[in-house]
Amino acid sequence: MTGRVLELWTAPAAALPMLRQPSVAALPGVGLAGDRYALGGGTWARYPDLEKQVTLIDADQVAEAARQAGVELFPGDTRRNVVTRGIDLPSLVGSYFTVGDVLLFGSKRCPPCTHLERLTGHKLVKALATRGGVNAAVFAGGTIREGDAITPVSDDEAARRGAPVGRDRPVARVVALPD
Repeated sequence: MTGRVLELWTAPAAALPMLRQPSVAALPGVGLAGDRYALGGGTWARYPDLEKQVTLIDADQVAEAARQAGVELFPGDTRRNVVTRGIDLPSLVGSYFTVGDVLLFGSKRCPPCTHLERLTGHKLVKALATRGGVNAAVFAGGTIREGDAITPVSDDEAARRGAPVGRDRPVARVVALPD
């Protein structure tokens, strides 16, 4: 199972518009260079570090949510950093995976909040509840580019790249989603 990066987005501060980037540096333990969370800001900055470094969302899921909500919605409007296609993002929660050469760990599912509704002016929480993508933490940095492959990797491969495994391995947080 391999997916692709379609788009990359960052915002320099909480609530500011997202800016599309052709590539962005992923910084271990920090997030994406120039993004609000890597800079210490962001609406959810007080939450655990593993849960706010990088967000990923599937373009087809965004399109389905837009149809369900009856609104025009583009992937960048969701305030997620990495727009993907071709990989089941929820299956990455609790696992290591690569985006290009960058090693990430899927830390939790990322349902939307009413903050997104305030910024877009659209009722999206229900439509995106199970389609909001995932949060991930950066364990081995590098540059993420549009077009990069997204591939699950084993704990052995993650360990070769310096990530903690065994009893030091990170633990994903389970988020209750509506039925």
